Amino acid sequence: MKSENKSKVIIFDSGTLISFSMSGITDIVEKLKGVFDGKFIITSDVKREVIDRPLQIKKFSLDALKIKQLLDKKIIEMPSSVGLKDNEVARKTEEMLNRANSTYKEKSRDIHIIDLGEASCLAVSQMLNEKGFDIIIAVDERTTRMLGEKPENLATLLEKRLHVKINSNKENYNFFREFKFIRSAELVYVAYKKKLIDLKNGNVLDALLYAMKFKGCAISDYEIAEIEKIT
Repeated sequence: MKSENKSKVIIFDSGTLISFSMSGITDIVEKLKGVFDGKFIITSDVKREVIDRPLQIKKFSLDALKIKQLLDKKIIEMPSSVGLKDNEVARKTEEMLNRANSTYKEKSRDIHIIDLGEASCLAVSQMLNEKGFDIIIAVDERTTRMLGEKPENLATLLEKRLHVKINSNKENYNFFREFKFIRSAELVYVAYKKKLIDLKNGNVLDALLYAMKFKGCAISDYEIAEIEKIT
């Protein structure tokens, strides 16, 4: 089956949605959905992180309500909308969590690198890939992306952070390389290129990219400059 014939899905991790909500631009997610020929999905674990728990904390309840509105309007949907069962997702999430968190060791101790939210995104991605979907995961957190894109570099980074010698299960490297990722910064760039942004005066793209950076997206000044060069 050719890729262009596959049903498309973007799976949103918590950090990406938080970047949009804290920047006050969840409307961009809605506009992107309007031009995207596919589904926007969040997992139950992500929903707990960005809606259920924050709604109980006054400091974060407004951002949670913004994201909940996306769910209520079916801009973002649950895995059941693409035929996945909660118990199957939970089982696969646990498998993914254990696999990721046993990839790097300090002596005999496993190094914890991802949590349930990220693991559930990886789980749903793998499950939908097996069903023939074209999948990309929207994740702003650097560790998860490095696990898939540059696992060798992640081992080096962990050594620098923890000041210990890291041993890696290199069999997992190729497994995690199968996942594809996009950041909130890249999503706002797509929205900008598709003329979905209402703001017109000033350096709008620069403002959007730095808004994502300052709200948690792991993107460097150099990367932002490179994105702006190709605009």
